[in-house]
Amino acid sequence: MKVAAQIREPIEEEMELFENKFRESMSSKVALFNRITYYIVNRKGKQMRPMFVFLTAKLLNNGKVNERTYTGASIIELIHTASLVHDDVVDDSNKRRGFFSINALWKNKIAVLVGDFLFSKGLLTALESKDYDLLHIISESVKAMSEGELLQIEKARRLDITEDVYYEIIRQKTARLIASCCSMGAASVMPDSEEVQIFRRFGELCGMAFQIKDDLFDYGSERIGKPTGIDIKEQKMTLPLIHALNTSDKDKKRWIINSIKNHNKDKKRVKEVISYVKEQGGLDYAVKKMLEFKDEALSLLNDYPDSPYKASLTLMVNYVVERKK
Repeated sequence: MKVAAQIREPIEEEMELFENKFRESMSSKVALFNRITYYIVNRKGKQMRPMFVFLTAKLLNNGKVNERTYTGASIIELIHTASLVHDDVVDDSNKRRGFFSINALWKNKIAVLVGDFLFSKGLLTALESKDYDLLHIISESVKAMSEGELLQIEKARRLDITEDVYYEIIRQKTARLIASCCSMGAASVMPDSEEVQIFRRFGELCGMAFQIKDDLFDYGSERIGKPTGIDIKEQKMTLPLIHALNTSDKDKKRWIINSIKNHNKDKKRVKEVISYVKEQGGLDYAVKKMLEFKDEALSLLNDYPDSPYKASLTLMVNYVVERKK
């Protein structure tokens, strides 16, 4: 059995019901929008984020979920989908998971409007069910995601990212949404409990490990859905690169910065930077940090009794750092 299917097994029934509810939540009276959302739904990924919601809820509630859990999962997937649509516009990306992106097929204006619609749908889903605590959780995430994206853009212009700033960027851009998944799962069955904060931290640590793994793909040769060196071409300062800068002499630092600022479209120069980062131990350092985040996340599960849901969450955390794409 594939890892994704193993993770999903204890929540298979909930995920099937969720997918039907999610399709319904994306419906509109506008035919064009329905065509676009049909395209989105039929090219969905593994749905890792709603799986975090259901697994956390079932872990904490003796294997049971409630309507609030479904609401939380729908909010998360709507907001996540909206952010992907907007990200493709921001990054001027024509592909998403191997398929044409919304902006590539329907142009930027429509893609931005579709993203806006999905964001508003996510927030309205919480309002309509009067789940104000879930609304607060997701609103904080949307704010953090926007700030993280802007912080990255600001730093890309000056290329002055320290390791701490890098962690702040990925915490806001990626980890906060996964933190919201887990805290929503907890809040749906145990509102106002200590578990809401424990699982917010658990999700954040998973998200940090997830993003570092994504950054490592930029230096690999496996087929992963994005070309090698794309982060360097986009002037994104990732952990392997930051480590290489921190361990280089002034001349080499100047060469790296100049390469990223002025030669980031030169394939040969980008390959040279990638080779240098590897030689400086940038990849080994990033892997070490990724595994530290993973181990801290797993340690938070130690206080909970063994169950199929704990086993799936453990498998999910390990999958985050072992995945091939």
